[in-house]
Amino acid sequence: MTTTAESRERTADHDPSAPGPIARSQYTEIAQLAGGLAHEIRNPLSTLQLNLQLLAEDLQNPETTRERRALVRVERLHHEVQRLHGILENFLRFARIQDLDLRAADLNEVVEEIRDFYEPLASTKSIVIRTQLAPDLPMVELEPDLFKQALFNLVLNAEHAMPSGGELILTTRRDGDHVVLDVTDTGIGMNDEVRSRIFEAFYSTRPAGSGLGLPTTRKIVDGHGGTIRVQSEPGKGSRFSIRLPVRS
Repeated sequence: MTTTAESRERTADHDPSAPGPIARSQYTEIAQLAGGLAHEIRNPLSTLQLNLQLLAEDLQNPETTRERRALVRVERLHHEVQRLHGILENFLRFARIQDLDLRAADLNEVVEEIRDFYEPLASTKSIVIRTQLAPDLPMVELEPDLFKQALFNLVLNAEHAMPSGGELILTTRRDGDHVVLDVTDTGIGMNDEVRSRIFEAFYSTRPAGSGLGLPTTRKIVDGHGGTIRVQSEPGKGSRFSIRLPVRS
């Protein structure tokens, strides 16, 4: 990881208290518009998917070169339709995150649940998960299921950064009137341009990425009254740090 001076130079963060172009009162309208748009898109996509499935069934046993080429094209289109469905669902989740139903929660328990859930998959990808959880960590206010989604997005981001395997380290600690959750990987890291844009909606360095995972995580953290920042350096991994206020 980086030194203190390097960290300041290579750090991107998001302050939810900073004024933004969209007021909170406008989020409900945006979410409603997003839902309506998604409905209009989902219907033709479903029709397209059904017809592609029927075409694939008709071409299940191709006998000519032309039929084989047609089957390949149908399967490619079917894959793209499925990808669009995934993008649409991710967009809806992103647009609908507004006021949360917060309640007292143990952050260490949430981290352990994510570890238990992800560890079997991690082992197939040569990723070792380590946890360093502070004892007697004060309670925070969470909407647990939604926060798990945010944390899992960070875990998947770390996985993509370690295509040949590595270490994923989940750390909790207290810092004054906040608790901090660090998600650290030993992956490929990010250059300054990528690091400065990772929280932009629809920005992705992966060809099949939706570009909504990290923006959704940021929005969830914002909703919890927290902040998220990232330190990264090419070839030396990345560390995402979430700060959450201690429950009063």
